Amino acid sequence: MANFRTLDDLGNIRGKVALVRVDLNLPMKDGRATDLTRAEAVAPTILELADAGAKVLLLAHYGRPKGEKHSTMSTSFVQGDLERVLGREVMFIPEVSGPVAEQSVGILRPGDIGLLENTRFWPGEEKNDPEFARGIAALGDFYVNDAFSASHRAHASTEGLAHLLPAYAGRAMEKELKALEAALGNPVQPVAAVVGGAKVSTKLAVLEHLVGKVQQLIIGGGMANTFLAARGVDVGKSLCEHELTGTAEEIMDAADKAGCTVHLPYDVVVAKEFAANPPSLRTCNVHEVAADEMILDIGPLATEALADVLKTCRTLVWNGPLGAFEIPPFDAATVALAKTAAALTKEGSLTSVAGGGDTVAALNHAGVADDFTYVSTAGGAFLEWMEGKVLPGVAALAA
Repeated sequence: MANFRTLDDLGNIRGKVALVRVDLNLPMKDGRATDLTRAEAVAPTILELADAGAKVLLLAHYGRPKGEKHSTMSTSFVQGDLERVLGREVMFIPEVSGPVAEQSVGILRPGDIGLLENTRFWPGEEKNDPEFARGIAALGDFYVNDAFSASHRAHASTEGLAHLLPAYAGRAMEKELKALEAALGNPVQPVAAVVGGAKVSTKLAVLEHLVGKVQQLIIGGGMANTFLAARGVDVGKSLCEHELTGTAEEIMDAADKAGCTVHLPYDVVVAKEFAANPPSLRTCNVHEVAADEMILDIGPLATEALADVLKTCRTLVWNGPLGAFEIPPFDAATVALAKTAAALTKEGSLTSVAGGGDTVAALNHAGVADDFTYVSTAGGAFLEWMEGKVLPGVAALAA
């Protein structure tokens, strides 16, 4: 991607007001966050700016209020959790612009932190209304985007502000963009991609983009069944989008022309019911799947062969599990290949970047998330990046 300014490009910011877009859309239960990952990700940027003497104003959304104020979706709900993560007091400001917000900024001292109300309480946010954006911009001296996960949306707080104030990438954004550049932007070749998940229909654009970018494409999960069916394999009762077999054939043809090898399982783990360790569990060749059986994971021989493929590569991008990893023993292939990728990363021969909700859960389940080069917690934004789309919030940061 184009060059972007980071916090390293800031001069003396003592007393200046930093408008910082963060993702604080934390999962909540009984008034407390059940996962602080997003708050922990943006803490370094917030603290660095505060310690440099800036007045830090945090912009965030919470839930989907669709332009209306909802008492249950106020960002005040995450104030306490944010204070615990930062180890600092945070002032809640019930507006995002206007006299109340301006008075609150006046009260803040250099180094103080303020949390503005949910940006999506105002229709102008999702409409990227210039007037709304100007109202927010009037509070600040410069803008920092540290919310990659929200940057696939052209909203006022993710895109509009970047055109009204000097704009910089926060530390989490900077780390994400550098990792993505290393994965597909300007990667060390050969490049492998693992794409899994239930349905081809949700990853069509990803697959179509990747075949021209990577040398080895590993397809797993339920979506592999559609590709197997396209090759004439009877997949029994397996999850399969038979109406997309023609599209699968087109993707494989495009891969051939681009010099990309598509890897599909040749041995599989099957069962007659989707349950933990069912009595009907067995491993067989893909051509031996019975009419009343479901493919629920990649078999050990294919998994071992895929591990050998990764050993020949220098870069890996991973999105989606290889099997129904939530239920044992259908997690075996995902865990085994993830451990191989992690080991290659630790020894320095592989740059590994992974992302997407199920992917993060699968790598945590395998106990290797910390061993990958980078694991993105962004869902939709990561997927759109894998599709080759321009992310408005990122493009707006280009220096």
